[in-house]
Amino acid sequence: MLKIAIVDDHQIVRAGFREMLGEEIGFEIAFEASSGEEALDRLRSDPCDVLLLDLSLPGKSGVDVLRAVRQRYEDLKVLVLSGFPEERYALSMIRNGADGYLCKDCERDDLIAAVNTVRQGRRYVSQRTAQLLAEEMLGGGAGAPHENLSEREMQVFLRLAKGESVSAIANVLHLSVKTISTYRSRLLEKLEVASNAELAAYALRNGLIMD
Repeated sequence: MLKIAIVDDHQIVRAGFREMLGEEIGFEIAFEASSGEEALDRLRSDPCDVLLLDLSLPGKSGVDVLRAVRQRYEDLKVLVLSGFPEERYALSMIRNGADGYLCKDCERDDLIAAVNTVRQGRRYVSQRTAQLLAEEMLGGGAGAPHENLSEREMQVFLRLAKGESVSAIANVLHLSVKTISTYRSRLLEKLEVASNAELAAYALRNGLIMD
């Protein structure tokens, strides 16, 4: 029996995925969680094989959870779920350890195919993500600046864009204020903006955070 966990802060979304997965023989829902903190707590007591992980979570983001999972649960497969199209996050998430990327409006067949692909130890990429990867390898389609951010840079970027202070981010990520300030300076340079307000505007413009 393949054990699957669903992590999303919207109950209706979890219910939809639970219904789609519940129809498949050999699949079992290990648990559901509505936040990153809850997901990490449940993983300690309820091991699973595949984690369906939303990016936009209250508290610890999906990026935070992905990083923690990669450090603690080497064999756990992670399928990132997002309301954003592949162009926004797919390449960045796969580079940072996700086993696949799915849009939340995917069809049931796509979801089942993704789960079966990662359970076999392979990466799941949609046709669009495969196209983006090919363009990147061939040097075509330069891509947006945020697609080249590291995992940690993306974490700091999204928190700054949501209005969190440098000291608050340092506390959450267990880093020094000086280190976060260095990340901020690097982000301003890489994204070619001059302030936190412009970081937020960039994130909104690119669909990385919701207004």
